[in-house]
Amino acid sequence: MKEITNRLQRFPLELVFWIGSLIAILTIDPSASTHFSLCPLDQLGFSWCPGCGLGRSMNLLANGNFQASWSMHPLAMLAYVVIFYRIWQLIKNLKTTHNYG
Repeated sequence: MKEITNRLQRFPLELVFWIGSLIAILTIDPSASTHFSLCPLDQLGFSWCPGCGLGRSMNLLANGNFQASWSMHPLAMLAYVVIFYRIWQLIKNLKTTHNYG
């Protein structure tokens, strides 16, 4: 049991989360009328949220639709920068703490 706990503590869960999030963003359909949402405001029935449209905007930006991306949510590029920077930090930390080179 202790070895399982040690392995789980060393597993880069946050890195897997961010990479999975990028994959999920790239696979969504930004033109769909309904979409799956984890937004707590959406779950509570509010129609407005400051992050609403960010995932779809990031998808449009990845597909080269800059104007549509900007009009849907102007912080898509900043979100990419933050996520990639965090992934880079986690990989760098993983390499130094686990001696992967």
